[in-house]
Amino acid sequence: MWRRRLRGSMGKTIKINISDRDPFIVEETRIVLKSGGVAAIPTDTFYGLGVDPFNTGAIEKIYQIKGRNTNKPLLLLIEATKRLGSLIAETTKDSETLMRELWPGPLTIIFRASPALPAILTAGTGKIGIRLPASSFLIWLLEGLDMAITATSANPSGLPSPSTAEDVEKYFPGKIDLIIDAGRADGIMESTVIDATEAPMRLIREGMIKTERLEGLIGKINRC
Repeated sequence: MWRRRLRGSMGKTIKINISDRDPFIVEETRIVLKSGGVAAIPTDTFYGLGVDPFNTGAIEKIYQIKGRNTNKPLLLLIEATKRLGSLIAETTKDSETLMRELWPGPLTIIFRASPALPAILTAGTGKIGIRLPASSFLIWLLEGLDMAITATSANPSGLPSPSTAEDVEKYFPGKIDLIIDAGRADGIMESTVIDATEAPMRLIREGMIKTERLEGLIGKINRC
């Protein structure tokens, strides 16, 4: 595998080929996350900022560098539905249908959060958005880390989501502890977000998966 590690006073970048699976990547990412750091990671949509979702200090760091309002919760990425048990309180028949038909993929489902999650992660809403991504690289990385990570886009609030590691560095020079540079991310649009805690479900954001597709699976959806 061709890789390059660039060290600086405030962080480092690992340049990789997205098809490679090197334990070095997992170990470097684990070190950063377990120490409360922030990693910029390529997803199947755009580059995202990942931290340990049970580390309150790391979550606060994301809000600070993004300039994100703390009344807006953060989303999580998981590698398999078995991870949900430690993150959410319950599923519903309709949410199970969406997971079965549209995961892995660009669909974020909002569940009732487990009481174990830090309140800052859910912005005090008691809800948590979760996505199982379609990126085989990201699934591999999450399996190696054996944990969920945050998935907020790697951009200052209000600016376009970044498609490259260079975009991330321009947005946050010297502020990210680790950037995994895998070239251009595949996404042309953000994930669709739907709230499964309401009946009928409520559409929060239409993204790559269109409302008509969702309604074809679970029936009528309330639109914001």
